[in-house]
Amino acid sequence: MLKSSNKTDVNTTELVITIDAEAFEAAVENEYQRQKKNIQIKGFRKGKVPRKLAEREFGEGAFYEGAINSLLGPELDKAIAETGIELVDRPSVEVTSVDKATGVELKAVCVTKPVIEIADYKGIKAAKKVSEITDEDVQKQIDIIRKKNARIVSVDDRAAQMDDEVIIDFEGFFGDEAFEGGKGEDHPLKLGSGQFIPGFEDQICGHNIGDEFDVVVTFPEDYQMEDYAGKEATFKTKLKAISYEELPEIDDDLVKDATEFETVDEYKEDIKSKLEDAAVKQADSAFENAVLQSVIDKVDSPIPNCMYEQRIDQLMNSFDRQLQQQGMSLKLYCQYTGMDEASIRDTYRDRAEGEVKLRLALEKIAELEAVEITEEELDNGLGEIAAANQMDVDTVKRFVDVESYKADMKVQKALDLVLESAVVDNSEEESAE
Repeated sequence: MLKSSNKTDVNTTELVITIDAEAFEAAVENEYQRQKKNIQIKGFRKGKVPRKLAEREFGEGAFYEGAINSLLGPELDKAIAETGIELVDRPSVEVTSVDKATGVELKAVCVTKPVIEIADYKGIKAAKKVSEITDEDVQKQIDIIRKKNARIVSVDDRAAQMDDEVIIDFEGFFGDEAFEGGKGEDHPLKLGSGQFIPGFEDQICGHNIGDEFDVVVTFPEDYQMEDYAGKEATFKTKLKAISYEELPEIDDDLVKDATEFETVDEYKEDIKSKLEDAAVKQADSAFENAVLQSVIDKVDSPIPNCMYEQRIDQLMNSFDRQLQQQGMSLKLYCQYTGMDEASIRDTYRDRAEGEVKLRLALEKIAELEAVEITEEELDNGLGEIAAANQMDVDTVKRFVDVESYKADMKVQKALDLVLESAVVDNSEEESAE
């Protein structure tokens, strides 16, 4: 039973729970019965050792830990329900006293959900500016189709230059010693792509097919392979081929062959229309993000760090699943990038903190606005899940935590309320211009 409940910090509550002697004795007996089939003492058959003899042999508390563990869950659940606190992490439990005559006393330190205060969430002002689509933007899209239809032209009458595609053999040396991973044969390289160490591609320019020459470069100080970082290396290089992309002129014939349009003008008009639609969507998205950032900034209540860590765990698990779908493990990704798991977690920290604050803020807004989910809305939402997964609604209800799903729907309603009430204000943008 709950003996006391004390708030010891902003988001921390300490519960003292007692288990009476009778309940404790029953739990100890149950634990003995559970373990006795494995107990063996000289003079007794395995599984036939009396409890008193087992306690004399192994100590009076031989069955206490299992007994307390069997009682802890139900007793802790009852105490939490009685206090009405909402936990955001597993409680830290300490056994403060154990006695056959008086029972057990436990102390549970509980990290609780923070109380959020938020105001002025309606009518949030943010800028929304739709980018103007220029002829240059249209031309960039046209160049994509030209590139797809480009032909490769081999060169044998001039030296290599930037933007050429070359084929090279190379081998890297530190002094007179070749180093691992520094050799390649018939390696294709687009000059100017930045694929190689800075300075490497520049030194190929000016050489002709058949030339053999040294390329001297210094590995960057932050190079992922620490043994190579900051070292000067010489790559013995041979230039074997040079080619370049020849882009076709854009005309009606190319448009007919490569698109569903008949003329260049029709194609340009379609490109501009799609770019304008994309610009509107991008402006809408930026506006919504600015509004939501404003909501996040309004949250200044202390939030337990464990909530941020839990969200980072979720993001890391999602990233790990994405890597697995691409046939790569997180460990292998770390090897390729020179990062470790801790540094990857750090890249998610700001995002996790923002998402936790936003969720808490929207939950509070839903509470302030008395947002409710009707049975019809719930059934419609579950119906969409059922249809997407080719199930019936009753089956979905067995797999989905309906109360959590309703909470998500309330948060979505609160989000819609904030965004629908937001106001476009470009005054600062115009002043800056």
